[in-house]
Amino acid sequence: MAASRLELNLVRLLSRCEAMAAEKRDPDEWRLEKYVGALEDMLQALKVHASKPASEVINEYSWKVDFLKGMLQAEKLTSSSEKALANQFLAPGRVPTTARERVPATKTVHLQSRARYTSEMRSELLGTLLSEPEMDVRKRTGVAGSQPVSEKQSAAELDLVLQRHQNLQEKLAEEMLGLARSLKTNTLAAQSIIKKDNQTLSHSLKMADQNLEKLKTESERLEQHTQKSVNWFLWAMLIIVCFIFISMILFIRIMPKLK
Repeated sequence: MAASRLELNLVRLLSRCEAMAAEKRDPDEWRLEKYVGALEDMLQALKVHASKPASEVINEYSWKVDFLKGMLQAEKLTSSSEKALANQFLAPGRVPTTARERVPATKTVHLQSRARYTSEMRSELLGTLLSEPEMDVRKRTGVAGSQPVSEKQSAAELDLVLQRHQNLQEKLAEEMLGLARSLKTNTLAAQSIIKKDNQTLSHSLKMADQNLEKLKTESERLEQHTQKSVNWFLWAMLIIVCFIFISMILFIRIMPKLK
């Protein structure tokens, strides 16, 4: 099925946003945020469009728009470690937006952002190490005297701190993934239980309706039987009374009168 005009416009704007995200932008740049907002509106309109694409294509568009939105939110954070942690949880697109791309542009932007935030963390930590008092440097290195820490040793300590931060981020990501899996499992179990309860309730209502119909039928039959029994009883009583009356008349006529 050919793509609609709305989808073509969305793809063009999405490609433009990915290109702007890959470029080095000024802190006062505002166009990308406006473009991403327009992408969200176009995506919502595409979901309800008459000639909307397949669900897999819409999901891919949604992932890319969410990635760009999350990237902009991460850039607004103050600390480079917070930016790196937020960037780690972003999920780039899996399919290139245009045919000219060999690798999805959002994946390239994701890698660039990770490298940039790691470099910022290095700079912040290196500045912190260089600004520490000389006494703290002496305690940490165990070397007496007033000589400054060598550049090689500072780089080694910096790599160790970065490795600790990376391990902490990976551990936090694993815990969050575990919580997400547990929540998904509990949700699926609850859905299964609710589905079974609904089936049981539907079966019970169906059985109740059937029993009610049977009760109505048996009540009608009992009423008819009762009416028939009463009618036969009345006729029998009338016949007995008539027979006794006739017998009494015959008995009086036949038997002689007493003198």
